[in-house]
Amino acid sequence: MRIALIHALRHSPAPIEAAFRALWPEPQLMNLLDDSLSADLARDGRLSEAMTARFLELARYATGTGACAILFTCSAFGPCIDRVKEAHPDIPVLKPNEAMIEEAVASGRRIGLLASFGPTLQSMPSEFPASVELKLKLAEGALAALDAGDGASHDRLVGAAAADLCDCDAVALAQFSLARARGQVAEASGRPVLTTPDSAVRKLRTLLR
Repeated sequence: MRIALIHALRHSPAPIEAAFRALWPEPQLMNLLDDSLSADLARDGRLSEAMTARFLELARYATGTGACAILFTCSAFGPCIDRVKEAHPDIPVLKPNEAMIEEAVASGRRIGLLASFGPTLQSMPSEFPASVELKLKLAEGALAALDAGDGASHDRLVGAAAADLCDCDAVALAQFSLARARGQVAEASGRPVLTTPDSAVRKLRTLLR
């Protein structure tokens, strides 16, 4: 069983591979990375038809290799992924955060949504049901630290940002790259913490079994 993992940030493969190893090691994983997608979105500030076409092409390549499911791992591209879902109705196509959102909704009414990539906090809230009250928090400087190879500073900055979410029922980490700081977030917020990799693997395992 081959599952295609499509990434727009170079930090995303490691946490999702770790989640598969821990929760469901049997599938064969296929990684496709185009980190210019996140760079172009940060530069342009909006999603475009050209960007959607790139997502569709990546999905066509993945299914052409025999992938029986596709998991996207960057949360800022929801509308592009919706188009891929429409183009491939015969296989599971998951947004990076949809499984985590389902688990977050079951955790309570007030959810802290923590990100280190600003555009994620613009696109992702609309994916939550209206019944959920979101408290948005950006971990300023954390992604830049990770880009520079300073994982310790990344985790410290994410934990510091999470301290503002202690009044929530649960904290949802909006990006795969944030999963590494789960412990710091739990300690700083004192709340249950949901990560996109673990939630996504649990949902795929259910769908494909």
